[in-house]
Amino acid sequence: MRKPRLRVIPTVRDPALELSLVRAVDISTNDSRDEAVKATAGQPMIDFTGESNPFIDYHRNDLLLSTQHMRSEGHDEMVFILMTQCKELIFKAIHYEAFNMQLRLRDDDLAGALALAPRIKRLFEYLTKTWDVLSTITTSGFNEFRDCLGVSSGQQSYMYRHVEFVLGNKSRRLAQAHENNPDVYPYLLQSLESPSLYDEALALLHRRGFAMPDRALKRDWSETYQSDPEVEKAWLAVYAEPWPENQPYQLGEALIEIADLFSQFRFKHFTSVERILGFKPGTGGSAGVGWLKHVVEHRFFPELWAIRTVLGA
Repeated sequence: MRKPRLRVIPTVRDPALELSLVRAVDISTNDSRDEAVKATAGQPMIDFTGESNPFIDYHRNDLLLSTQHMRSEGHDEMVFILMTQCKELIFKAIHYEAFNMQLRLRDDDLAGALALAPRIKRLFEYLTKTWDVLSTITTSGFNEFRDCLGVSSGQQSYMYRHVEFVLGNKSRRLAQAHENNPDVYPYLLQSLESPSLYDEALALLHRRGFAMPDRALKRDWSETYQSDPEVEKAWLAVYAEPWPENQPYQLGEALIEIADLFSQFRFKHFTSVERILGFKPGTGGSAGVGWLKHVVEHRFFPELWAIRTVLGA
């Protein structure tokens, strides 16, 4: 019998603080749901005890929908806050799936890891669409509330940073933006100093007989990943058999599609900010569009991009 697949909820914030927000919800069964339908004649339930209902208690929408605090009279500030919060939730979903994909690779469950890749791809597509909404904010509309942001910047998102780190784009300097937050920083530091999804992919390939240099298997995980010609050779060996049944090849294709979709998100961010702000400095101390251009040029899993030049040549 195949052992159950790994499923871990990654810790990104003090668990005690999160658990303090959880409310009890009764367990239902097929039998209890059948009885409920009989009691309501198939109509939605409307009678609940207390001052809440099970939907609110399960999802805590009372909290979720109470955190949109506008700081200006600008009409567009509401959608700016909401779309930013939507992105944070999607970041959390991407991190959850990528973290578990990484654990399954470590556990040599390549099929299980590949099963999570389609959801990560769809999440990145959904994430990119948030910029379609944000791009409806005009320059004048944004200027009505921009000063109220202070030095707030998306670069200060610890959930975004977790996504970057789990995929392999490490930066100790950017992690330090959270050094003053004891509820968050220990878990971000742990992610910084641990192998990434890509590191686990390379280790799995090595266990499957594709030679990897020691410098790719044993290194300071907190350092920014550098492309390696020996790793490139290993991927070329994988891609020598581009068949559906070749799972390492399918892994490579899944990873580069994820990287591609992340790049599309970053590019949409870049163009949206340029459209709204031009070349004004960013609120968080960056050069704004100039900084975002630097980010857009980064590539996750660089060897998977490099081999495209020589494949079929």
